[in-house]
Amino acid sequence: MRYKLGRILEKNYSYNFNIPKRAKKLIKFIVIHYTGMKKESNAIKKLCDPKSQVSAHYFIKNNGKILILVPNLYEAWHAGISSWQRFNSLNKNSIGIEISNPGHKFGYKKFSSKQIVSLKRLLRFLMKEYKINEKNILGHSDIAPNRKQDPGEKFPWQDLAKKKLSYWHNLDHKKIKKYRKVKLSNVNEIVFIKNLFKIGYTRIKGVSYIENTKYLTGAFQRRFRQELVNGKIDKECLLISKNLIKN
Repeated sequence: MRYKLGRILEKNYSYNFNIPKRAKKLIKFIVIHYTGMKKESNAIKKLCDPKSQVSAHYFIKNNGKILILVPNLYEAWHAGISSWQRFNSLNKNSIGIEISNPGHKFGYKKFSSKQIVSLKRLLRFLMKEYKINEKNILGHSDIAPNRKQDPGEKFPWQDLAKKKLSYWHNLDHKKIKKYRKVKLSNVNEIVFIKNLFKIGYTRIKGVSYIENTKYLTGAFQRRFRQELVNGKIDKECLLISKNLIKN
């Protein structure tokens, strides 16, 4: 791995992972997070502190350096209560990547170009090593939409997709923008929700249908319609969802 990633790789091991090692074949997803803390140094300390009970496999610093926190074959504690497709509690089936960013609470900002260059290199390596499909590169908000917003609407999913490192629709942005905020019939709203399930989103347990719809739609928008994240279904969202399940 050091050969693949060059000088951008450093070690700063965390104590927060499960023993024993898991089988390589269990790793099917990569989950991307932001740290959501003011100071990068504090985020690293938290991810390595046994009392925090959180961690990730990798941490990408503002300068693009990648820290290894937990070796890949150990289960890091990054996903929490989560689900995608038929999988629950995704810690056991995923590799977690934390990217330094203050997040929505402390002044959410664009990720640096150095961070994204390093992320692309890391994704290429991991996807090849564990045979992970680009549709299985996920955000924390995808798998925990009622709890999480990261990596957020400023994360460059479309840019990653151009390099086959993520999943995106192939619709013309300018042509579909006119359908933004165009309301749907009840029937088409149900079609949209069903499309979300086909993509991989799952029902959130313990919340109402209205709350489910709001959280799932918001997560979808944060990922695939980033210019407006309001948790409300519209025709633009429906068109994007239809295109995604065809690809």
